[in-house]
Amino acid sequence: MNKEIFRRTSFFLSSIALAAMLSSCHHEEKKENKAADKKVELKTFVLSKEKMATTLKMPGELIAYQQVDLYAKVSSFVRTLKADIGSEVKQGQLLMTLEAPELASQLAAAESRLKSQEAVYTASKANYDRLFETSKTPGTISKNDLDQAIAKRNSDLAQFNAAKAAYKEVGSIQNYLEIRAPFDGIISSRNVNLGAYVGPSGKGSEFPLFTLQQQKHLRLAISIPELYTGYLKEGDAVTFTVKSQPDLLFSAKVKRLSGALDQRLRSERVEMDVPNLLKQLLPGMVADVSIPLPANASTFTVPKSALVESAEGVYVIRSTGGKAEKVTVKKGRETDDRIEIFGDIKEGDVLVSQANEEIHPGDVIKP
Repeated sequence: MNKEIFRRTSFFLSSIALAAMLSSCHHEEKKENKAADKKVELKTFVLSKEKMATTLKMPGELIAYQQVDLYAKVSSFVRTLKADIGSEVKQGQLLMTLEAPELASQLAAAESRLKSQEAVYTASKANYDRLFETSKTPGTISKNDLDQAIAKRNSDLAQFNAAKAAYKEVGSIQNYLEIRAPFDGIISSRNVNLGAYVGPSGKGSEFPLFTLQQQKHLRLAISIPELYTGYLKEGDAVTFTVKSQPDLLFSAKVKRLSGALDQRLRSERVEMDVPNLLKQLLPGMVADVSIPLPANASTFTVPKSALVESAEGVYVIRSTGGKAEKVTVKKGRETDDRIEIFGDIKEGDVLVSQANEEIHPGDVIKP
C-alpha cells in the first residue's frame, strides 16, 4: 500500500515539473518572437544616383615665389654692409663687399706671368716671321730650322693663353668679393656683422650671409589627397583665409600641379600664384584653403547613418529577398549629412537607412 502511494505521488510531482518546464519554454519562445518582430522593423530607402558638389577644406602654406640663401664664394672678411633685414633691393644691387688681401697678391702675380708670357710669345713669333720671309729665297734657311721656329712659336702661344686664363680666373674670384642681389626682393635674414670672417658653406659660414625673398608674388602650396586629385586642374580658382586677418577672403588660381604623388603622404603637390603687392600676406603663413569640388558626374550617395564603420571594414546593409546582406564599400566625398560610396551596388538597391553592427546577415528586414 505504501509503495503504491509513493509511486502515485512521484508521478504527480513529475507531471507538475514537466508542465512548468513546458510553460516556461513557451513563454521564452513568445519573448524571442516579440524581440525578433521588433528587430526587423527597419527604415529603408531606394539607392539612386545624384550629383554632389562639395568643398574640400585643408591647410596650405604660403611661401615666397623666389627665395635664395647668399653665401660667400671665397674665404674673406666683411668689409661693408649695404643692406639689412627688411631692406627692399633690386636685381644686381650691391649688398655687401668682402676683403681678401691674398687675392690682390694672387691677381698681381697672375698679371705678371701674363705679361712675361706675352713677351716670350711676341719674340718667338717675330723670329718665326723673319725666318719664314728669309726662307722664300731658296737655300737660305733649312726646313728643320723653320719647323723648330714654328714649334717654338706655337708652344709660347699655348703658354700665353694659359697665363691669360689664369689671370681671368683670379679676376673672376676677385669679383666674388661683391655680393649682389640676384633678383628683386626683400632681405628677410642677415647673419653677419662688419669684420666677420666668412667663407663657403661649412668653411666659415654656418649660416647664409643674407636670405633674399620675393614677397610681392607668393606661392600657395597644398598637398591634395589621392582621392581628390582628379577634381583639380590648371586655372581652377580657390579661396583661403589666414589667421592674422580672418575677416579677409583671398583668392588664387591653380598654376602648377606636380603630376605625381608624394611617396610618404600619398598626395599631389599643387601650387597657386598669389599677388601680394599690398604685403598683406607673409611667407610662412598657414592658410585655410577652400577648394570647390564640382559635381562632374552622377554617383551613389547615402545618408551617413546608412554607413557602418567597424573592425570588419566599411559597409552598408542591403535588403536582398527581405534579408540583410552586408556590402563592402569605399567612401568618397562628404557633406554634412551625406557621403559618396563606391562598391558592388547598383541603382534600385534597397538599403537600411539606420544601419548598425547589431544587424547580421540573414536577418529578416521588414521595410
